[in-house]
Amino acid sequence: MQVRAEPALVKQGYETMLTSVQGYLNGYRLSAKKGRIRMKTIDCQTWKQDLQEFKEKTEAFYAGELDKMAYKGFSGYYGSYAQKGGKASMLRLRMTAGRVTKEKMAFTAKAIREHAINRIHFTTCQTIQLHDLTKETVFDIMEKALDFGIVTMGGGGDFPRNVMCSPLTGVEKGEYFDVLPYAEAASDYLMNFIKAEKMPRKLKVCFSNSPANIPHATYRDLGFAAREDGTFDVYGAGGLGNNPKFGVKVAESVAPEKILYYIKAMWLTFRAYGNYENRGKARTRYMQDALGGAENFAKAFQEKLNGVLESGENLDLSVSGFSCPKKGDGFAATGRRVMEQKQDGLYTVSWHPLGGQPSASTFCALSDLLQTMDGVEMRLAPDETAYIINLTGGEAKKVLEVTSDGAASLFETSVSCIGASICQVGVRDSQALLASCIEAVRKAELPDGALPQIHISGCPSSCGTHQTGAIGFRGGVKMVDKKPNSAFVLYVNGQSLQGKETMGRELGTILETEIPSFLVELGKTVAESHMTFEEWNAKDTEAIDRVAAPYVNGHA
Repeated sequence: MQVRAEPALVKQGYETMLTSVQGYLNGYRLSAKKGRIRMKTIDCQTWKQDLQEFKEKTEAFYAGELDKMAYKGFSGYYGSYAQKGGKASMLRLRMTAGRVTKEKMAFTAKAIREHAINRIHFTTCQTIQLHDLTKETVFDIMEKALDFGIVTMGGGGDFPRNVMCSPLTGVEKGEYFDVLPYAEAASDYLMNFIKAEKMPRKLKVCFSNSPANIPHATYRDLGFAAREDGTFDVYGAGGLGNNPKFGVKVAESVAPEKILYYIKAMWLTFRAYGNYENRGKARTRYMQDALGGAENFAKAFQEKLNGVLESGENLDLSVSGFSCPKKGDGFAATGRRVMEQKQDGLYTVSWHPLGGQPSASTFCALSDLLQTMDGVEMRLAPDETAYIINLTGGEAKKVLEVTSDGAASLFETSVSCIGASICQVGVRDSQALLASCIEAVRKAELPDGALPQIHISGCPSSCGTHQTGAIGFRGGVKMVDKKPNSAFVLYVNGQSLQGKETMGRELGTILETEIPSFLVELGKTVAESHMTFEEWNAKDTEAIDRVAAPYVNGHA
């Protein structure tokens, strides 16, 4: 296949973006001498100039003067959507790389208290969502958040989304290197594209610090996977949902200081070959098929990359790595939720609120506690777990006490999107399903490890990453006596580890009411083998099919 070139853009040297983003190029410093553009961070206060229009349109929506689809198309730019029913709003707080500093946490806790917010959600994109908000609450939080470096713009809609990152980078034993500084630099750069034209839907960029591939760097729109030699392998045009694709490796052994060239190249590649006519296909992963396969996509990407590299635009990075001068207090911390950091004497405590939905009281109490400690922060993970890092042994004990209401087993760390009771596009209430499953498993008193972490998505969008989980469920319908019933499609044996990525096999559809029973039976079967689920499943990867068969085949 012949790859179409854009000589005009190459000739121009890529020195400018579209005129629509000129107002945001104050995030760059132009050197007349060298004719190069250097990246700078956009001042958060700059975004306040956009808030008045949001207030006006939101007032119009709640007054019934703007329909829900028109409002949805507008409000996503601000990181806010009307919830199902149109009587309340949600707001998504960007937390770059999942990093929640003490200051950001204190602001969020203050907002929760002042506005009596009772529904909070840690998302699979490492952000914090606040739900059931009045329009006045949305206005207030959106504006005040900017004073604390929390930007909501681009949190929804067709914009670069929150940059994701391995949550424990910088403190994790065995990581290849600390990728956090590069994730944060990428986020700063991408904010300059918020108002660019012809962006792919939900441009998701992420960084992984090891083959554990926690943020799924090998199947995002653009992923940087750390190598042991201190460089990155780069993957592009991946993603879950409809037409899922693992990413195409477009480069190997990339120096970390060069990552911004690859981000710009992806933008240019999508501008040239992305589908703008069909909104359902306006995602980077569709370019693999449109260009005739992975190899041709890689060639197209390389062409754009070469143009950026030859343009004279300086996108080289110089960043500072993670530094934690804190020392241990001589006390050892132990327990299922405690991990030793690579920094001697320091610990990380994990906290997984059920369904990724912390109680307001626990969130605020934890924030209050962390304000009394030096050098600590919270990191959000793509599986909705929160990690509190840089704790001494004594501090870890206090954090364990405050966060005792979280998951008590591997199964209880299961992942769920916010679900159809809140989400406008949701098909099924994934949160309700998870709650009923946890209740049934607790009642059955299954041993920890008998069931894996499961992944539940309320619709095909795969926000719960059901397609690459050991067990995944996607909201659907099942006919019983010619009548539609609430159900979920079952996926098994998905895998996210780098080098072993696998899409789960679709086994069939199970009635929602029968899923807790299926999981209990599965857990009992595993427990009787005296193995963990991982061991049991590895021994016979079709054993789960036999347990599932009566539930999948019944009520046809």
